[in-house]
Amino acid sequence: MELSMMVVSYLILLVMVLVGVAFVTLMEQKILAGTQIRLGPNFVGYWGVMQPFADAVKLLSKETFSTRAMSAAVYYMSPVVSLTLSLVLWSIYLFNEGGIDFMYSVLFFMCVSGLGVYPILSSGWSSNCKYSMLGSLRAVAQMVSYEVSMAVILLSLVWVSGTFSFYGLVEGQYLVWNIFLFMPLCGVWFVSILAETNRTPYDFAEGESELVSGFNTEYGSGGFTLIFMAEYASILLMSLLFSVLFMSSVVSGLVMVKPMMVVFGFVWMRATVPRYRYDKLMGLSWKSFLPVSLFMFSYYLLG
Repeated sequence: MELSMMVVSYLILLVMVLVGVAFVTLMEQKILAGTQIRLGPNFVGYWGVMQPFADAVKLLSKETFSTRAMSAAVYYMSPVVSLTLSLVLWSIYLFNEGGIDFMYSVLFFMCVSGLGVYPILSSGWSSNCKYSMLGSLRAVAQMVSYEVSMAVILLSLVWVSGTFSFYGLVEGQYLVWNIFLFMPLCGVWFVSILAETNRTPYDFAEGESELVSGFNTEYGSGGFTLIFMAEYASILLMSLLFSVLFMSSVVSGLVMVKPMMVVFGFVWMRATVPRYRYDKLMGLSWKSFLPVSLFMFSYYLLG
């Protein structure tokens, strides 16, 4: 009985994540339209509510094309693996009851999120396109660089809280939020998750002025849809983790209010911040964020 309830809980969570991804795209379009003083989507359904579903039908109904020189099996499997890893990470969601009680959920997150570079690299390689390959290499280098500082930040929180469980990290903020105790690390984490999810101003896998979409340049139809869904599922998860780690997101019916505020920050960054330079991005990771996070970790370790 407990196993069946657990399976039902995660199936409902899976459906809610996918529906949430659809409406986050609508939210992004509406916020960007407001910042650019235009209407945005407002024809499909009341206030454009059905626009994400219309986009999904349009994309999935398009013909899938392929090139002769590509590696077909890897090409078609990469988007599936990417979305699967994004959804598997949602198994760390903090349920009141019915979910898996991860004793080492922080380690699980670090291990599975580290695997996210492989479908990106394989999708660029299998496309047999120099633009896709260069985009995948840039994206992988960027993600690996910022995962280092993210891991050090998590180790700092784990050391102070004395637990590798996200439940324990939430309970440790019963009196005061970590955002006040770890203010420098909070800022580093937010910028790092922007870079980890390849979001503006750190979307260097893409070259929009050259009409090059990075590692997914050769993807269209269903493959592009899966990559798109994986990106936004990761954005929702990173926003949830930000609230869990720094704003004590107590498990309740309003658990997604604070993560949606962080998602608004993602879109706000896209609407207002100009694009960074790639060499500055890598310098920011290795010359600024890593020394700061290591210094803070050493301070908490020795203090």
